[in-house]
Amino acid sequence: MAEAKTTQEGLIYKGHPLRRVDNLIYYGTMAEKYIIMIQILQTKKMQDMDVATKVSVQLQLTDPDLKSRDRIVKKSEKDSLYSAMDIGSIWLERALAGKEK
Repeated sequence: MAEAKTTQEGLIYKGHPLRRVDNLIYYGTMAEKYIIMIQILQTKKMQDMDVATKVSVQLQLTDPDLKSRDRIVKKSEKDSLYSAMDIGSIWLERALAGKEK
């Protein structure tokens, strides 16, 4: 698994920034055409930590002129944050490489 690194700008995973706001995680930068939005829908308590058990992943366009529902290019639900990050990083790389609509 690729390691996440911390810089002055924040956490970087596979060359793209990660930002978390409550139960939402944004992967990528708004300066590019696409971004990944990950939403934690359900968690389960394991020992003293909350672990995501249901996660929504969306590949979105960053165009501010589009309505939020029109920005969604792809979406999926996964059963762990790891699975969501895995598919999200693949979708983002392919989209930014021009292999997406």
